[in-house]
Amino acid sequence: MADHYETLGVSREATTDEIKKAYRRLARELHPDVNPSEEAAERFKGVTHAYDVLSDPNERQRYDMGGDQGGAGGFGGFSDVFETFFGQGFGGGQRGPRSRTERGDDAMIRVDVELGEVIFGAQRDITVNTAVLCDTCQGSCCQPGTSPVTCDVCGGSGQVQRQVRSLFGNVVTAHPCGSCHGYGTIIEHPCVQCSGKGRVRERRTIKIDIPSGIDTGTRMQMRGGGEVGPGGGPNGDLFIEFRVMHHDIFSREGNDLLATAQVSMVDAMLGAPATVAGLDGEVQFEVPAGTQSGDVITIRARGVQGLHSTTRGDLKVAVQVITPTKLSGRERELVRKLGDMRKDPAPTLGEFHQGFFGKVRDRFFRAG
Repeated sequence: MADHYETLGVSREATTDEIKKAYRRLARELHPDVNPSEEAAERFKGVTHAYDVLSDPNERQRYDMGGDQGGAGGFGGFSDVFETFFGQGFGGGQRGPRSRTERGDDAMIRVDVELGEVIFGAQRDITVNTAVLCDTCQGSCCQPGTSPVTCDVCGGSGQVQRQVRSLFGNVVTAHPCGSCHGYGTIIEHPCVQCSGKGRVRERRTIKIDIPSGIDTGTRMQMRGGGEVGPGGGPNGDLFIEFRVMHHDIFSREGNDLLATAQVSMVDAMLGAPATVAGLDGEVQFEVPAGTQSGDVITIRARGVQGLHSTTRGDLKVAVQVITPTKLSGRERELVRKLGDMRKDPAPTLGEFHQGFFGKVRDRFFRAG
C-alpha cells in the first residue's frame, strides 16, 4: 500500500496546513472534471484517501504508529472535503440564500494618556472614523419605498445546480447564483446614500473611560463599539490600546510613583518639613535629620490607584542633598568652625558606587 505522505508529496513532519495545501493542489490537477483519464481517477482516489487519513489527528496518529490505514474505505469524508475545496452542494442539498446582513469588523485605536490621568482614571472624548448605519435606508440597502425582488434565475434559493460527470457517475453540484451572487434577491433600486451597502463611513465622537492603573500596552474592549455590519448588521467591537506618556518629574514602577527632591545641606542635617506639588495636589512630608543623598522617603498611598482596585501605591521621593558652591565670608567662617568642632575624619577611599541616580534606583526598590 502506498505511503500516504509520499502520495501527497509531503514529509512526515508536515503541518496540517501543508497537508491541506498539498491535497488542494493535487485535487485540482487530478479531479475528473479537469483530467478525465483513468490513471488520474485512480490517483485522485488515492490522494483523497491519504488526505482523509492525514488531516484527522487521531487517524494520522494511528497511521504513524502502524495501525489500520485510515479506516474503512477512506471515503467517509470525501463529500465534506470536496465541498471545502470545490464549492457547496457536492452530493448534498441546497444551503439556502446568503444573508446580506453581516457582523461588522472590529476596530482598534491607540490613545495617549497623561500619567496624571492614570492615578484615579479619567474620561476622554475620542474621534473615530468608522462605518455607521445609513440614515437613508436604515440598513435595508434599498432606496426608500423599494424592496429587494426575488431573483428569477435561482428562484430565491441563491444557488444554481448543474450536473457534471465524475468517476462516481453523474453528480449534481450547487454553486452560488451569478445573477444575485447567492443572496436570492436582487436590489433593483439601491440606496443612493450608501450605494446599496446599508452603511456609510462617518467620523463620530465617543466617550471612553480610562481605568485607573493602566500602563502602556493595556487594552480595553468596548463591545459593539466597532463598525456596523453590511446590510445594517450588528456592530463589531472596539479595542482601545493605551500608551502612558512620559512625565518630566514623575516616573512609575508598578503602582508606585518615583521622584527626586533637592534638599539643602542645612535641612538635611537638621531635618525640616517639605511640601512638593504632586500629580493630584500638594504632598507634605518630613525630611529626617541626618538625611543623606540617595535616601528614599516613602509617602504612603500617594501613588497610582491599582487597576480595578481602590488601593493606591506609594510615592517614593529620593533625596538629593545640595552642597552650596558659593559662600559668603560669614558663612565660610561658620562652616569652618563647625568643621573644627566636629573633627570629622579625613576623606578615605572606599568601594566604588554607581552615579547618584543609579544608586537611587537601587534604594527605590529597597524602600517601603
